[in-house]
Amino acid sequence: MTIKVALAGAGAFGIKHLDGIQNIDGVEVVSLISRDLEKTQAVADKYGIGHVTTDLADSLAMKEIDAVILCTPTQMHAEQSLACLKAGKHVQVEIPLADSLKGAEEVVALQKQTGLVAMCGHTRRFNPSHQYVHNKIKAGEFNIQQMDVQTYFFRRTNTNALGQARSWTDHLLWHHAAHTVDLFAYQAGSPIVQANAIQGPIHPTLGIAMDMSIQLKAANGAICTLSLSFNNDGPLGTYFRYIGDTATYLARYDDLFTGKEEQIDVSKVAVSMNGIELQDREFFAAIKEGREPNSSVAQVFNCYQVLNDLEKQLNA
Repeated sequence: MTIKVALAGAGAFGIKHLDGIQNIDGVEVVSLISRDLEKTQAVADKYGIGHVTTDLADSLAMKEIDAVILCTPTQMHAEQSLACLKAGKHVQVEIPLADSLKGAEEVVALQKQTGLVAMCGHTRRFNPSHQYVHNKIKAGEFNIQQMDVQTYFFRRTNTNALGQARSWTDHLLWHHAAHTVDLFAYQAGSPIVQANAIQGPIHPTLGIAMDMSIQLKAANGAICTLSLSFNNDGPLGTYFRYIGDTATYLARYDDLFTGKEEQIDVSKVAVSMNGIELQDREFFAAIKEGREPNSSVAQVFNCYQVLNDLEKQLNA
């Protein structure tokens, strides 16, 4: 069985998925959807993709397509996920699942109704560094007492990871905080029962807060402190400190260190060191095996309930 895939969004993240899929047997990207037809055609030519369009509906109408990966602007995620499920296609949507609780609720409800595989790209669950820690937790060798996380960018203009102009505005709460809110509950193995947030000034043209601080507490007593900024002129990305009962771990993307900065070899944790590829492998395996994937929309829904609660706090 070859799974035939349509990929929507040929930007920085879409290309990461295309690169990862090239390493996965039994999967073929047959349709590419993006706003700019000329640029999309150039990406399609590079990756040998036969069908190109600017309208997702064109791809959803293709009977041979089994699954869709959405790497589109945040504001489109819920609506497009619903369209994929209504068309009978399995769907993986990049983080965040939605930019509102209502959107997330609708996708989770429709997935349950259709029984199709619907997964959200909470990549941290798949990064080998975080998988290593998760395996220690599952084995009963490590329990989180505190996570200290920094998500930092220097992004005072509306640009993407490649420095190109964006057609939409990114968001610290509904996008970047979602990674850590979900990962904390997943690694703690316990739901979040308390959440607090404060934010800095609203940017005059972007209309979003450029700095934010979030505190979380899980039912089992573990706590998390998350600092986010679009103003940080320094190393970019997200850095995690896991403080536990038996060890301290520092995770920087796919690299993992002890609390004393001794590097830990995570090259054998999974079949790849690429978190996006591992995420895609889980999506396609779930389709072939007819099962719920790790990071299914149902599993990550609680994250969006927490984000909604935090948004209400900030608006108040």
